[in-house]
Formats: sequence, structure tokens, C-alpha cells
Amino acid sequence: MKEAKMLDRREFTLAAAMAVLSGVAITVAASCGGGSSSPASPTSPTSSTPASGTDKTGSISSNHGHSAVITSAQLTAAGGIALGIQGTAGHPHTVTLAGSDLSAIAGSQRVSKESSNDSGHSHTVTFN
Repeated sequence: MKEAKMLDRREFTLAAAMAVLSGVAITVAASCGGGSSSPASPTSPTSSTPASGTDKTGSISSNHGHSAVITSAQLTAAGGIALGIQGTAGHPHTVTLAGSDLSAIAGSQRVSKESSNDSGHSHTVTFN
């Protein structure tokens, strides 16, 4: 069995923020009697297939395993989102979408955004 890694407050906060931004749930397990708490390891979706008919899948330039899916819940978010597009690639990228971008995508308008520059490169992600 794999030994649990203890996270400090900064690591936990970073993991929680990344999980929230990518739509992943974090569980905190606490043991009785003064034991420690630790979050489950964040995971990312492994499928590039949208979960429902209203999710939007982006097309990624020079793709090598990345996946960009905006869930229907994210499309109705009041503000913007930072969408993680790691997919099965060995490194992450993030695409920042403003609330107006999400509204346009939900309305089937074409929106293209440049991802973060990670591992020495970036990608253009196009929705619709």
C-alpha cells in the first residue's frame, strides 16, 4: 500500500485551488484521536469525451494528449474560469476564459484562446 504524503498548508491550499479550478473533488480524511488530515490526490479527467450534451470540447493546436472540456456547469458560471487542459499529456497547461468568453461559447460562438506557456510551449484552444 502506498504511504500517504503529508502536505503543509501551502501545498494543501495549492492542491485545493487547482482541484476547484479543474472541477475535481477533494476529500479530507481525518483520523480520531489527534491524527493528521490529508487530501486525496487530485485527479484529472482521462476522457476527452464530454460528460453531457451541453459540455463543450475545444480543439487544441499542435496537440499531444491535451484535452479541453468546459462542463455545462462551468458554462453558466457568473465569472471566468481557469481551465486545466493536461489530459494525458505529461505536463499541464491552463486556458483562462472570461465570463464573456463562456457566454459566447455557450451561445455557439467561436472563441480561441492561447494556453499558458508550460514546458517551453503553448497551444491555441478553439471552442465551437
